[in-house]
Amino acid sequence: MPIPADWPTTEAQALAEQQRLRPLVRARDDDAPSRLIAGVDVAYDDDHDLVVAAAVLLDQDTLDVVEEATAVDRIAFPYVPGLLAFRELPAVLDALAALTRTPDTVVCDGYGLAHPRRLGLASHLGVLTGLRTLGVAKTPFTFDHHEPAPERGAWTPLTDPATGEEVGRAVRTRPGVKPVYVSVGHRIGLDTAVRTTLHLARRYRLPETTRHADSLCRRALAEAQRDRTPAN
Repeated sequence: MPIPADWPTTEAQALAEQQRLRPLVRARDDDAPSRLIAGVDVAYDDDHDLVVAAAVLLDQDTLDVVEEATAVDRIAFPYVPGLLAFRELPAVLDALAALTRTPDTVVCDGYGLAHPRRLGLASHLGVLTGLRTLGVAKTPFTFDHHEPAPERGAWTPLTDPATGEEVGRAVRTRPGVKPVYVSVGHRIGLDTAVRTTLHLARRYRLPETTRHADSLCRRALAEAQRDRTPAN
């Protein structure tokens, strides 16, 4: 999964790339089976120009970890809200490429269509790789929603205040615990994205994919930082 040679380096280039890729997103289910599901996450050390990505592959039925991989890169793009995919995707692509098996579905710790230009990390990753993707975020970004009912599985629409469009859903994965924010990435419908999230979040608020990937990338970042710390 090579990074394109013309990877954007300026905000204007990145905005233009999002507009170019947005029509390629397929916000509907396909008929492909899903047996292996991956979680990806990223951790940074801006002071040392480091970004670490983790990809953790789970058996979709048992949720057992079957493989994991990390990648350490230099930060590819400055921090700009709405353009985080350009900072994170190079390392995420490297981590996915390091897996020996290709996931059928990838869960991103972030957004898909729940993005001002409808191309968050999950959608961007899906279009670049052709993989089925969805986004599960911890916060709702700039969109409106009402609190779901307190029981597990309750949800309410996440809507764009400018258009009224449903761009995702606030989903209660644990009774009485604040919801997560689910959106379509690529090659998946919103109903299926919500069902997948609930399947993966059987015991905790966050999906097992995200929990494992977050833990792995934090450990990998700590190791990379140690490797770059001069000995006394």
